[in-house]
Amino acid sequence: MHRIALFGALALGLSSCTVTVGSNLGLAGSSSNLIADLRPDRGEGATYRVGDEVRFQLTTRTPGYVTLVALQPGGVASTLVQGVYVQAGTTVFPRPQDGVTYNVAAPRGLQRVRAIFTRVRPTTELVFSGVYNDGRWNAVTTQYVQPYGAADRDIQETYLYIR
Repeated sequence: MHRIALFGALALGLSSCTVTVGSNLGLAGSSSNLIADLRPDRGEGATYRVGDEVRFQLTTRTPGYVTLVALQPGGVASTLVQGVYVQAGTTVFPRPQDGVTYNVAAPRGLQRVRAIFTRVRPTTELVFSGVYNDGRWNAVTTQYVQPYGAADRDIQETYLYIR
């Protein structure tokens, strides 16, 4: 009887656990610390409903070029901005001059957004097609920054939940 109560308490405790995703896990270009912060406007890990508008705050320590890419819950990737010049400091995307809004869309689940920063203008375009798992998502990102020296590139990632 004591064992049943123990297992019941354990099951109840585990049912309230949530999965936490850490930022920047396994990112080859994230060692130079050029990006000080990347987060959605409601904070990292916040929940958005389908149709909600979302903005991303990016803070860099030096001027350079930013590409933002999103990985949807189903693994489909899209480019939000590519090779955009930013000053050192904080930039909110989308910027007014972009003339767009970012509205959350289905599918529901974990949405990851990655900022790829280089001090020099990118010479290649980042093209996404198909469905990505973590390995392929990281490989494409690494391939994109490989031509740039480690001190001239940085990659940071944030996430949000779509409900």
